[in-house]
Amino acid sequence: MATPASPMRSVDRAFDVLSVLEDARHPLRLSEIARRSELHVATAQRILNVLVDRGYAVKEEPGYVAGPASVATAHAFLVNNRLSQVALPVLQELAATTGMTSTLYVRVGLTRVPIARVEGLNPLRYQLPIGEKLPLHLGAGKSLAAWLPEEERDAYVDSVTPFTRISGERVSADDLRDELRRAKEDGHAVSLSERVLDVTAVSAAIHRGEQVLGALSVAAPSSDLPTADHPRVVTEVRRAAGAIAARCP
Repeated sequence: MATPASPMRSVDRAFDVLSVLEDARHPLRLSEIARRSELHVATAQRILNVLVDRGYAVKEEPGYVAGPASVATAHAFLVNNRLSQVALPVLQELAATTGMTSTLYVRVGLTRVPIARVEGLNPLRYQLPIGEKLPLHLGAGKSLAAWLPEEERDAYVDSVTPFTRISGERVSADDLRDELRRAKEDGHAVSLSERVLDVTAVSAAIHRGEQVLGALSVAAPSSDLPTADHPRVVTEVRRAAGAIAARCP
């Protein structure tokens, strides 16, 4: 006779299914959700039934999608999160000073999620929705990945390399480790056409000692940020990251 799953294991499985729905870009059929969450189809179905009842999933004709209750949860986070409250005036000042779009990120597992943004003088050509999961090995994510514990950082680097940036640049494990080491030592990272072509980003971790609260980034079309201006923008971003860290409890 099978041993019933423990309550905590059931919670873990529910979050596994919810994570699959969060990452999906189109409705998913039950069999695909079960495969991606590594669950038996019957188990996935039971979990989905609960998520649908609670509003965290919706069943549509093509399959299942994340539900509106997730939006309410995200709103509660943004309203109550001290970091985003403290950061907003700093983001506004940074956007005005640099003319670039400023964004606040937090780490969620091995991804980064934007939780606040202020547009610059020339808004970026692409959409970057608040709450979208983005990689740690590209762009501003490097300022967060640089502060991962060494063992976790090495495992992450091994899992994502080698890869090719949108610019066509091939990145090996040694290349990425060197970049993350420099990002931590220098207190910032500069990204050129890494995730989006012809976009330059400058980022810095928001930290107190080894405690990382998030990362601050500014981004603009590369034509608006010549190499000669990088030092000035780096100084502004690091100053802003330090100001946010100092104001957080």
